[in-house]
Amino acid sequence: MHIHRTLLLVILVWLLPAGCRSYNDRVAGAVGAFARGDFGTAERAFSSVDSPFLRGVEAGMVAFTDGRFDAARAHLEAAEIASERIRDRALIGPDSLVDDVLSLAINESQSSYAGEGYERVMLHVLLALTYLAEGRPEDVLVEARRVDEILTGEEDLYDTDYGAGGIGHLLSAVAYELIGKPDGAYIDYRRMADKGLAPGLVGSALKRLARRLGRTDDLPLWEREYGESSTPLEGEVGSVVLIAGLGLGPAKREIRIDVPVKGGLFSWAVPTFGSGSGRSTSLALEFPESGARVETDVVENVALVAKENLDHRIGIVALRSAARGLFKRELADRLRDKENGEVFGLVADIFTFATERADLRAWRTLPREWVAARAFVPAGEPTEILLSEEGFGSERVALGTYTLNSGETMFVLARALDSGVVAHVVGGERSAPLDPEDADFPRTPLHSDEPTETLGSKTP
Repeated sequence: MHIHRTLLLVILVWLLPAGCRSYNDRVAGAVGAFARGDFGTAERAFSSVDSPFLRGVEAGMVAFTDGRFDAARAHLEAAEIASERIRDRALIGPDSLVDDVLSLAINESQSSYAGEGYERVMLHVLLALTYLAEGRPEDVLVEARRVDEILTGEEDLYDTDYGAGGIGHLLSAVAYELIGKPDGAYIDYRRMADKGLAPGLVGSALKRLARRLGRTDDLPLWEREYGESSTPLEGEVGSVVLIAGLGLGPAKREIRIDVPVKGGLFSWAVPTFGSGSGRSTSLALEFPESGARVETDVVENVALVAKENLDHRIGIVALRSAARGLFKRELADRLRDKENGEVFGLVADIFTFATERADLRAWRTLPREWVAARAFVPAGEPTEILLSEEGFGSERVALGTYTLNSGETMFVLARALDSGVVAHVVGGERSAPLDPEDADFPRTPLHSDEPTETLGSKTP
């Protein structure tokens, strides 16, 4: 009997965890392909993810990074619909009861995944970026408002202030300028200033807009806070706005305790976040003709916000794990009172060991940080633009030579991954591409659109 029990224990301990693979295990290949820049493989792999929310946001991020904005928007909109249905179902309907029973009896991973608060914020950030790439600033503003609503709801729920939302404010600000409403942009930049975000970018914008709007009382305040105004370019100018994601956001990992108790086993497990990964520490726009260089500022620390968001929920998560442990412990004790109780009790202990797993589901393709920079260039003159990367394995990428109209805003949407920097240019008139053999720096995959009326709005 002792030999049979030992053999049963070994077999079940070996077999059961295979059926309880974490989300990280299931998407490791897809995340690796994304980090290597193999976007086709990554998107196909993420399309098999069982969670509709995660399937949509992961595939959407891959398509966006690859410059396929229509496909990205379709994936993201599907994720938004899935999230709303799950959250609505949690309020009414029998499916919610099934989710609760499974999560309380087995583990949290059995429930439908609607996205954590910070992930739903990032969903609307990415939708806003997609609309920006498509030249639709009014839709950018709609998504920026959704970002603010969800973030405010999360802060009210946990009675905290994440100091986040910078990327949403920035997207709102540039959209307001594109549609000719600088006063709206000024409000968004002030909100970023109140949160202490991106001082280089924000300080320059507040001083520029204060002068433009005639806010003479505000200008001395901003100059004391951010330094004297630099000498602006003479004549007509256009601007280049860089918005980029650095590295990969944090993955959840498990904190687990298995405690032998009288007659069996008690297991407890909760998730925690790492700090994210990536070789880049910052990016910069460089202009060889003038020697100008503008470095990015961090506008959103995704890894930090994700960790804080989880920290505010961890008490409830830990309590639910403890409740499951007690429930499973009680079940094992009751089984031991029956005929062949030792065998049934052993099976219950193995079930407890194998199934008590922390929920490690999280949006893995998010960047560790969102960064941004803005530079002004002479209008009507061909301007060569480089994108430089700082950090381990730094590189400089030639984006090309562009001519901007007076008041036109050109966007560079970039992502720094293990494979290097991927950038997509929206707006501007590009000169004939250089022969790759004549280029001083490696070229990057580009997505270039002809400037539209919207992107050519007066925004100096």
